[in-house]
Amino acid sequence: MDKETEEFYDRLKVELDLANTWPALYLFKFIVPTENDNVERVESAFDCMGAVIKTTRSKTGKFTSISVDVTVKDSQEIVDKYLEVSTIKGIVSL
Repeated sequence: MDKETEEFYDRLKVELDLANTWPALYLFKFIVPTENDNVERVESAFDCMGAVIKTTRSKTGKFTSISVDVTVKDSQEIVDKYLEVSTIKGIVSL
């Protein structure tokens, strides 16, 4: 991970800790190209966590938005999930 990315996640972690008490319900939002197994890869990242996942395809079908409501134990778990899914080609985290 480069220095800029590391600093971003460090700031995110601090802001999450200031705004939440743990454990907390957190809403992850992603947009992925609909191709290949991108949607399934995001869904599998949240397996066994009791997540509620909602997917919506764009009008053209090229992209899929994914909303994931899940209870997380702390801000580090959120950062870890963002890092885990960041390996999916073309993913945008919102």
